[in-house]
This record gives sequence, structure tokens and C-alpha cells, in this order.
Amino acid sequence: SDVYKRQTLRSCRSVLAELNTTWKSIVSIGITNQRETSVVWDRQTGEPLYRAIVWQDRRTATLCNSLQARYANEIQQKTGLLLDPYFSATKFKWLLENVPNARKKADAGQLAIGTIDTYLLWKLTNGKSYYTDITNASRTMLFNIKEQSWDVDLLKLFEIPQHILPEVKDCADDYGQTHSSITGISIPINGVVGDQQSATIGQCCFEPGSLKSTYGTGAFVLLNTGSKKTVSYTHLT
Repeated sequence: SDVYKRQTLRSCRSVLAELNTTWKSIVSIGITNQRETSVVWDRQTGEPLYRAIVWQDRRTATLCNSLQARYANEIQQKTGLLLDPYFSATKFKWLLENVPNARKKADAGQLAIGTIDTYLLWKLTNGKSYYTDITNASRTMLFNIKEQSWDVDLLKLFEIPQHILPEVKDCADDYGQTHSSITGISIPINGVVGDQQSATIGQCCFEPGSLKSTYGTGAFVLLNTGSKKTVSYTHLT
């Protein structure tokens, strides 16, 4: 159940060994992650209730199709996203409705739910930090990009209680500190950003009109549009 934490720590220790240094030399930690993959876990034990549902999972396609005619335009206007199983909202809904006792625990405030950044942050801080950043929140299909907050109407539509969702922070912000039992000493975590946005930062696309393209499991193009909200009319097939 701690596979993400173990893999993360293994990667960190590998880097420290290659640099011939220790945790004490680390000034700050940043987290980047694949954004839409969804996890639900118990607040008391920190244990996931079910395997993570990855971004490619299409099990909620029928639900999305049933909502398409009535809600697709509203969802796009509020979130900038097309109504599709790719995003986290219907994955969250599926987890709450299909994992035994999940809905009951959620209503009682005993569950946490989020994308991998939130789960990693929770684990690295030993349950002290329950946050996500705006680049991850904006891929849940629950975040209103105009209001910069969880959207009450969309939460109601997908039956997601707001009290089980993490607080949304800026990419560069105070995300707490790692627990000393995990990293030897407590280290500040001052950044969380989704994979495509972190690649855009890495390519220094800071000016409006600058663009990056990355290639992996898929090919993704991101364009800096500045302060202007630009609606894409490209449809998923």
C-alpha cells in the first residue's frame, strides 16, 4: 500500500548516493506527478481502500456519456475540460460508490481522496499535510478555474463531499515538512506541480505564446496563454 512512498524514497536515496551527500544538505523538496490518477485512503491508518485508478482507466465512460448532453458545456466552461473518464471526478465517484464502506466513511469524514501528489504529501509528512496544488486540482473536473476553488455544483453532480478533498494551494507554497522518521530530518516541502506544467517550467515557457511538447505514453502540447483565458474546441476521440 506504501508503494508510492517507497518508490519515491528509493529515487531520493539514489540521487543522494550519486551526489555523495545526505538528507541534511537538502534545503527544500518539490513534488511533481502524473495528475489525474486517483486514490482514496483512510485518515486514521493512511491505508488506501482500493488500488489507484490511473489516468488511462475508462471504467466510467458510460457515466460520462450519460451526462454529456446536459452537463458537458457547463463542465467545460467552469473547468476548461471536456467531460471524459480521463479526469478524476468520475474516478472519485466510482471509488466512493463501489469500494465497500467508502461512502459511509466519506460522509463521516474518515476518508481522504486525491491525486498522487496529495497522497505522497500525506505520506511524506506522516499525515500532517493534506493539500494539492492548482495544476492538479484543475484536472479533477471539480475545480472552477474562474473562481479558483472547488465548484459546489460539480461536487453535487458527482456526489463528492467537499470535506474529504484537500486544500488547494499555489504551486510554490508552504506544504509542510517531511517527517523525520522518513527522511532523517524534517525538510520543507515548498512546491507541488503537475507533470505537464513542470515540464513547461523546465522548458522556461514563461512568456505568453511560448509552447512545449513532451512525448511519453502520449504526446502533450502546452501553450502559455498569459492572463487570457482561451477555450480549446478540440474534442477527444
